[in-house]
Amino acid sequence: MNIIVVGINHKTAPVYIRERVAFPKDKIGESLECLCRLHEIEEDVILSTCNRVEIYARTRDIANGIAEIKRFICDYHNIPYEELERYCYAYSKEEAVQHLFKVSSSLDSMVIGEPQILGQVKEAYVLAKSLRVTGVILNQLFEKAFSVAKKVRSKTRIAENAVSISFAAVELAKKIFGDITGKTVMLIGIGEMSELAARHLISNGVRTILVSNRTFDRAVDMAKELKGSAIRFENFEEELIRTDIVISSTAAPHFIIKKKTMEKIIHLRKNRPIFFIDIAVPRDIDPAVNEIENVYLYNIDDLQNVITTNIMEREKEGVRAEEIIKKETLQFINWFNSLEMVPTITLLREKIENIRITEMEKTFSKWKDLSEEERIAIDNLTSAIANKILHNPTVNLKNQVKSKDKQWYVEVIRYLFNLDGNLD
Repeated sequence: MNIIVVGINHKTAPVYIRERVAFPKDKIGESLECLCRLHEIEEDVILSTCNRVEIYARTRDIANGIAEIKRFICDYHNIPYEELERYCYAYSKEEAVQHLFKVSSSLDSMVIGEPQILGQVKEAYVLAKSLRVTGVILNQLFEKAFSVAKKVRSKTRIAENAVSISFAAVELAKKIFGDITGKTVMLIGIGEMSELAARHLISNGVRTILVSNRTFDRAVDMAKELKGSAIRFENFEEELIRTDIVISSTAAPHFIIKKKTMEKIIHLRKNRPIFFIDIAVPRDIDPAVNEIENVYLYNIDDLQNVITTNIMEREKEGVRAEEIIKKETLQFINWFNSLEMVPTITLLREKIENIRITEMEKTFSKWKDLSEEERIAIDNLTSAIANKILHNPTVNLKNQVKSKDKQWYVEVIRYLFNLDGNLD
């Protein structure tokens, strides 16, 4: 099984190396076609993302194919061969199959369970297929990888449990409110993390976004981006009465929300729950507000603890996913091995059928008085006999797919029936 993968990823190479060997998106098609013109390469797919560059291929010879791909990468990106070797890995046969299944299922990602990689693998495959640089083997391999990824997600909880600050914030909000559809969110201060959390909340059904910042113009700009409303910083406390979720990330040197203030606000809210996410360092919100009934406060450390716990849960699910991948890899190997039997079985049936037809026609030439009905009866009889004779050899050959001696059985059948000689 001459399937190979050659590549680098976030585990083996620093970002400056990954940048150097990345294939520009608009040049990948050209690169795929160049690869297929190489002597050893028969099919190929290039996967190039920010965290990995991998070339999957079916080759005439494994060792030569790996060396040829490495030289191609070096020549294309003008990188010394010895430098690439320091960071590069290569897998073949079963290891290559299993690696692709892990990549597609996000077990090999920087964040286990992240969903983006499957889409990137699909995009790489669709491009290669559209250029007709893939064939039966890689087509079957990648289609199988997509079904394996789907099975891993449906049979495990690997994609559940937030593993980023923004997703953890959404997850906690859902636990507090049950349903966050129609809730109101306020951003106090503007930062990348708070903006990302707001966007995730919006995608989960939050209705209204309020933005407050010491520089009002920046609040206006952010509010436009989020399709929300800007609030002057000196007025944000008044707006807490109608806000359900607050994400605070100012650079204030002291608490901007204190316990006494929140006691008044929660009274005006008639004890409706309010959820604070304090991702500022130093903290924006007095920890004592958490003592007030129906006030829920989480700071950056609390969120990080949630993430750490969730990562551990994903890693546990990763063990279950590994078992699924092992079984699916074996299935693919068995399918591939069965391909070795198919030509032999086909030739054997063709040989027997040719003999049957030849001998039947000889008989018909001698028995010229046979009616059409009698000729059909003889044809059916000889066909049935041939099928009976072929049944056991065919079944037994197929049963040897998993055997380490399968090649021996193939060679014996081909020798006994002279399948590599003249079919006559």
